[in-house]
Amino acid sequence: MEVYLVGGAVRDELLGLDVHERDYVVVGATPQQMLDLGYQPVGKDFPVFLHPESRAEYALARTERKSGRGYKGFDCYAAPDVTLEQDLQRRDLTVNAIAKDQQGKLIDPYQGQQDLKNRVLRHVSPAFSEDPLRVLRVARFAARFHQLGFQIAPETEQLMRDMAQSGELEALTKERVWQEFARSLTGPSTHIFFTVLHRLQALKPLLAMKLPDHLIWPGLKKFTQQSGSVLEEAYAVWIWDLYQQLPSPEVQHVHEQLKVPNNCRDLADMVLSISGHLHAAFNAKTLLEVLQKSDAWRRSERFAQAWLVIDALDTLPAERLQLLKQAFKACLAIDVQSIIEAGYKGPEITKVLNQKRLDTIADLLTDYKLSMH
Repeated sequence: MEVYLVGGAVRDELLGLDVHERDYVVVGATPQQMLDLGYQPVGKDFPVFLHPESRAEYALARTERKSGRGYKGFDCYAAPDVTLEQDLQRRDLTVNAIAKDQQGKLIDPYQGQQDLKNRVLRHVSPAFSEDPLRVLRVARFAARFHQLGFQIAPETEQLMRDMAQSGELEALTKERVWQEFARSLTGPSTHIFFTVLHRLQALKPLLAMKLPDHLIWPGLKKFTQQSGSVLEEAYAVWIWDLYQQLPSPEVQHVHEQLKVPNNCRDLADMVLSISGHLHAAFNAKTLLEVLQKSDAWRRSERFAQAWLVIDALDTLPAERLQLLKQAFKACLAIDVQSIIEAGYKGPEITKVLNQKRLDTIADLLTDYKLSMH
């Protein structure tokens, strides 16, 4: 029984990056031997175990054979006679197919170290094309390691393009596609992920819609460089970028196609709504309408997120955004209790409150205009 550190942990160590997860492959063992040693079984589709103390994952060496469509269409064979080289051969990229034994010796049958040195993302074998999920994974790696100068090998790009055109991507579930999108949106250089997918004609089948030949991601590029990667905010920026290049109904289709969680969908819609209103006529009525449609007073945290996103996009004059923020705070300070104590009831309270809000915003705009002279 031999144990090797494999995959991303070895790759990141060699790149001098922090290692957050360590996965191991075990050669020459049976599931019963692992159980006898106190390992806890967790693998549903193949034998994976948790170490009794470290809780790290230990997988029995295995091979995979394509047996159906999609990323789950595989038969796995895990037995003591499966070699380390066979296990490494089923992996996606050469840089992820390097192992390290317990003495620190590297086993690198597919020249992953050379590709790390040359900053190349290259598939291990033609079996790469059997798993459509790898198109998204490689695009995600291209984004993640973009700042280190990594490029996808031309032959791997061609394979990814062929996979996109074969219809295999349509076998991926919406939930699994969203999972990869979400992981990319919270990572670095997210615009590269979408640039790669679109260039290789993979974005069209994933979104199930017609797309222009050229798509650009200026908002996403700017936002992910200057902010922490909060999923809801990054998704809102991506949708904003799409909205500049696609009709509005198409953007709503994206929400549905990816089964986007409501928190992400709501923030994206709010950003589009606020941006649209503030680009139009700028007066007290418009500002109040923006705040009301945003449900700003009841959902102040979400409104603050939307404000942050729009500010980061830098597509509106700064003073308009500042006035929106000031209007929100000024209206928040209005004493609703005094309206009730004045004898107003039911719908009258809302009517009087809205008029007070309108007057407050109008005064704010008047003061602003006077200060400009």
